[in-house]
Amino acid sequence: MANNKRDLFLKRRLRVRNKLRAMANGRLRLSVHRSSKNISVQLIDDVKGVTLASASTLEKELGVVGKNNVEAAAKIGAAIAERAKAAGVEECYFDRGGFLFHGKIKALADAAREGGLKF
Repeated sequence: MANNKRDLFLKRRLRVRNKLRAMANGRLRLSVHRSSKNISVQLIDDVKGVTLASASTLEKELGVVGKNNVEAAAKIGAAIAERAKAAGVEECYFDRGGFLFHGKIKALADAAREGGLKF
């Protein structure tokens, strides 16, 4: 039985990933990773095994280097939506990993939706 935070996170991540894999139908995956200092997102084509676009708080041109807050997440969401449109992608599914859908993850998803991505 999973009792500690890490085991619960891994269990939640597998549950989310398996549900998304079941309904993928060849769509691209928008994968989010949040650490204690940064947040990053990738647009992944699982069929080909390639990353089409990515954005992170480690990029200096976004102006949020080393920040991990709701405002930084919103900028990252807008940036990934812009880069996805440049790559010709309009529809994907949102893979939040094991992270709960609130706060920074929700801000990133909302900004990506406002930028034109459809989940």
